[in-house]
Amino acid sequence: MGCPPDRAGEELRDLVSGCSREVLGTIRPRWAWRALALTLEENGVRLEGGLLLPGADLKRHLAGCQQAAIFCATLGAEMDALIRKNEQMDMGRALALDCCASAAVEALCDQIEGEIQGKFPGCFFPYRFSPGYGDLPLEVQGELLALLDAPRRVGLCANASALLTPRKSVTAILGIAQEEIQPTHRSCLGCPAREGCQYRKAGGHCGR
Repeated sequence: MGCPPDRAGEELRDLVSGCSREVLGTIRPRWAWRALALTLEENGVRLEGGLLLPGADLKRHLAGCQQAAIFCATLGAEMDALIRKNEQMDMGRALALDCCASAAVEALCDQIEGEIQGKFPGCFFPYRFSPGYGDLPLEVQGELLALLDAPRRVGLCANASALLTPRKSVTAILGIAQEEIQPTHRSCLGCPAREGCQYRKAGGHCGR
């Protein structure tokens, strides 16, 4: 929400706590995944079946990986409806709900990532990489959803602007390597929120 934790008063903390409970009572988490072989090419990463994920950043990120698990996750349309309803009544509460929902979908992705990793014992994994990171364009969202049959399986689509609907949703690529790979870490450089990030403006980072 842009407020440093040490400056959050009791009123704000109570608001966030209440919104967190409301979010957990509203969301209907759903997800789908699929593992595909990959090939590193000059212009990006080619997935089994033919889809090219363009750009140098993902190619560099997946170096040493022989497969990729692609997945999508959504909190459901109910969450979008709750945020819209509150936007018409109380923008402060709507903001808190929006931020709590963003945290919830990231926690869902962490859980999914752990479950997928458990299906590949002895393998190694860089962190998940999503369209919009680095030079991987958002426009691949729809093609990833098609590979997952996501509109039918989980009700997740991409609109004409390549934004996901429902809005509190994620698509991601998780590399799978048979041998140990060079550890990689999330960085501000590859973050889609880099230009407007309040943490960076304050001289810090989000810790991710």
